[in-house]
Amino acid sequence: MNTIEEIPSLELLYVIVNYGQGSRILELAKKIGFRGGTVLPALGTVKHPFLNFLSLYDVEKEVVLMASQHEKTQELMTHLDSKIHFEKPHHGLMFTIPICQIIGSRTYQSTYTEKTRGEEGMYHLITTVVERGNAEDVIEAAEAAGSQGGTIINGRGSGINETTRLFNMDIEPEKEVVWIIAPKDDSDRIVQSIRTHLAIDEPGRGIIFIQTIGQIYGLHKGLK
Repeated sequence: MNTIEEIPSLELLYVIVNYGQGSRILELAKKIGFRGGTVLPALGTVKHPFLNFLSLYDVEKEVVLMASQHEKTQELMTHLDSKIHFEKPHHGLMFTIPICQIIGSRTYQSTYTEKTRGEEGMYHLITTVVERGNAEDVIEAAEAAGSQGGTIINGRGSGINETTRLFNMDIEPEKEVVWIIAPKDDSDRIVQSIRTHLAIDEPGRGIIFIQTIGQIYGLHKGLK
């Protein structure tokens, strides 16, 4: 077992940008000392009648994930914002989530606390994991409760109620992960809508995680 090294205030930085921009985010991060990150393909959804009319409701995105200490992620967010200009619509979105522990070739334990962040976050990240093909239903249920859209990522999962057997072999159904950012005051209503419309409380229907966001750049209410 690896020795656990304590590091103050570990965070995971999420950067959601248009498709093809992920490599640029990594290049900018390396310039201030980040060794790398993970880029995932994703699908963004935008709630806007004109885009729906043009069949441009779904927009290809990339999600860049990078972990570091709070002070370092703050430095990176400031650096990225100066280059990408997240305050402008359609330029992307980035936010941080506290990390408890990182386990790999080396193990790190975070000493992150609410005092480290200075104040409690104003937004929640609602993560919903469902079978492939149901992500749009999650988005629709969330929008019915006031959400402005979300980000869809394909994944895979297995569990007691998540697998089937074919010729004595376990078959893992493909999953979809939906990320929705919502003000804390709205998150309960959005989560309840998703639970009701997708019957999440029934075995094998999915799971929802709710996390507090530390800091966020680029959140816009609708399109202009």
